[in-house]
Amino acid sequence: MLLFLDIDGTLLPFGSAAPYPAYETPFERGAAHPLLTRVDPALGPRLLALGCELVWATTWLDEANEVMAPWLGLPQLPVVDWPDEVERPGPVHWKTRPLVAWAAGRPFVWLDDEITAADRDWVAAHHPGRALPHRVDHRVGLTDADFALLAGWVGGG
Repeated sequence: MLLFLDIDGTLLPFGSAAPYPAYETPFERGAAHPLLTRVDPALGPRLLALGCELVWATTWLDEANEVMAPWLGLPQLPVVDWPDEVERPGPVHWKTRPLVAWAAGRPFVWLDDEITAADRDWVAAHHPGRALPHRVDHRVGLTDADFALLAGWVGGG
């Protein structure tokens, strides 16, 4: 099972009025990315424990493997290469169609802070396999409740 993983708003929370914790790791690239310390390094092992094939689905592209993967203790992951053409505006997120194409019928989870009901409906209508487009609250990023839902969904299929 694939797990498409966004970074901004999913792993890297933003937009809260409350201060964010600052995590420390021995990884030195955090100085070049000052917001990286908001990302809990414990998320990496928790994501791996889900037993899914992790895939970066982020505008960070290769930088996800250069910066975020080492911070989280993840191996180098495949990266979705987004199409160059601009999609027509509409209620369906610009990532939705490319992710369904990437999955090619395989079951998948998509974690992102911009998923809407239009994306869930489009995936249900165009993807023959199981799929869970899951919206993460950008103000807090992935939480224990998100991981509980993911573990139940992944284990149920």
